[in-house]
Amino acid sequence: MKAAAIDIAPSRQERRKFQRVKIKVYGRFMLEDRSEHSCNVVDMSPGSVSIRSDASGMPGERVIAYLDHIGRVEGVVTRRFHDGFAMTVVASERKRDKIAAQLTWLANKHELDLPEDRRHERTTPRNPMSVLHLSDGRQYPCRIIDLSLSGAAVEIDVRPALGVQVVLGSMRGQVVRHFDEGIAIEFAVVQRAEMLDAEFNS
Repeated sequence: MKAAAIDIAPSRQERRKFQRVKIKVYGRFMLEDRSEHSCNVVDMSPGSVSIRSDASGMPGERVIAYLDHIGRVEGVVTRRFHDGFAMTVVASERKRDKIAAQLTWLANKHELDLPEDRRHERTTPRNPMSVLHLSDGRQYPCRIIDLSLSGAAVEIDVRPALGVQVVLGSMRGQVVRHFDEGIAIEFAVVQRAEMLDAEFNS
């Protein structure tokens, strides 16, 4: 079956620079007051995203979102809805290209009859014990609280600084958040389910 074509070229006429794709992925986002909220994406382009959530930022407010399959997305609220909000995506050209590739895969998944991904939401791995490696060579035992294709929440005694590059098992990523029990890690690339199964569920 032929894959659906997605035009991601900028439009000179329209206000929206990229064509939006209707997808359904889950995630979380953080507002400027550091509050975090669960959400799901209604539609997205490499330059903007519509989010459904019980919470919403104010127009002009900066938002950091962590979306399954997509990863970390930063932007600014452009408008509010009764059940969510729309935001721009502030990203480099390289990051936009990566987002476009993921959107193409997500949009074509059902049309190509690809297997349904069972890891939209966070799950607890069968083997939660792992080791966190820091770039300076230090290693710390840790326990994975939950896991998704784009990152993990880890219970650990140390608190590496935000933005520090780490390796969880064999997955490279960076520290994006601290919480009472440990840290949240965003993987450098969105993982495939079979890779996470081999790493943490075998």
